[in-house]
Amino acid sequence: MASLLPSTGRGENIAGKLLLLIVALLMCIGVVVVYSSGAGWAEQKFSDPQYFLWRQLTFAIAGMAVIFVVGAIDYHIFRKISKLFLFVSIGLLAILLLLKLAHVIHGAARWLGFGPLKFQASDLAKYAIIFHFSRLLSEKRAYIKDLHDGYYPMLVLLMIVVALVALEPNFSTASIIAIIGFTLMFIGGIRIKYLLATASLLIPIAAVFAIAAPYRVARLVSFGGGEKELSYQVRQALLGLGNGGLFGLGLGASKQRELYLPLSYNDFVFVIIGEEYGFIGALVILLLFSGLFACGIIIAKHAPDLFGRYVAIGVTFAIVFFAFINIAVACHLMPTTGVALPFISYGGTALLFNSLGIGLLVSISRYRKKVETIERAQALLESKGGSL
Repeated sequence: MASLLPSTGRGENIAGKLLLLIVALLMCIGVVVVYSSGAGWAEQKFSDPQYFLWRQLTFAIAGMAVIFVVGAIDYHIFRKISKLFLFVSIGLLAILLLLKLAHVIHGAARWLGFGPLKFQASDLAKYAIIFHFSRLLSEKRAYIKDLHDGYYPMLVLLMIVVALVALEPNFSTASIIAIIGFTLMFIGGIRIKYLLATASLLIPIAAVFAIAAPYRVARLVSFGGGEKELSYQVRQALLGLGNGGLFGLGLGASKQRELYLPLSYNDFVFVIIGEEYGFIGALVILLLFSGLFACGIIIAKHAPDLFGRYVAIGVTFAIVFFAFINIAVACHLMPTTGVALPFISYGGTALLFNSLGIGLLVSISRYRKKVETIERAQALLESKGGSL
């Protein structure tokens, strides 16, 4: 891949600006679609059809603020605090599990906070894994291929986080965090035979865990059992996508938004996009996420150091992978999971953490430009017999 991209920072600077444009478009689309898809549900639940609109608009504005603030600072600060970041996230996940075991929290134990100030600890843990693994992979180059000093410490940390998230229970997010962790280790140089050996042990365990809960079994049956076994939610999602045709029914004309499709403003927001804007609208979303992926990879390729490179890869992969799974579930290409569409689905936690990730990509891009400016100034001074 490196041979196909220019070695100058110009491509990365363009990628950073294009990335901001893509994310801004996704957020704007999210505000419009969340209002369109959630007005009926907001009226029913909160007696205010604009409830989701104003909250999503607030999240989007806050998200852009996070991007610009994080983009303006040196991303290496996250290298210094990565261990603290990881242990805090593990501690919060452990607290959630203890509260669940003590029956203080009933049902899924995923949220921390009070009232409107709540966040999902798994979102924090996902980025903590990205930051700390990027640090370890960049610092352990001399013995990264060693089983005991390189692989096992990272595997133990990853499995602790994955196990705690899975026990919330949040099997889909736990699986995605595991995939992100193993992807970073693979890219970072961990021997593939170690990864394959671990996968051969973990996949059967994950399969048993997946079928241990009746609701997960029902989702698997609905996915693989044929048309008669489709769940109500999946059936309505497919009807919505089919209704959209090529150009869609138009803004606010979705039938599924009229209380037919549960979570139409969140997990199944892509269905509303497909119904109101048709195949063309759905294709635009796919192209935007493809552009986000390309920008992230370009920024990673031109990162000034290994830590920046691994962070850029991890952030890009995490955001795009979540988008891929959400869209695949909406199109009935995967079993139903509770995964939101980044920057579009209703919700503040995921949007703000993903904005943190985009801010880091911007910071990496800006830092590269700063390094090149210093290098040019150094070269100019050296040509005149001086130095910085």
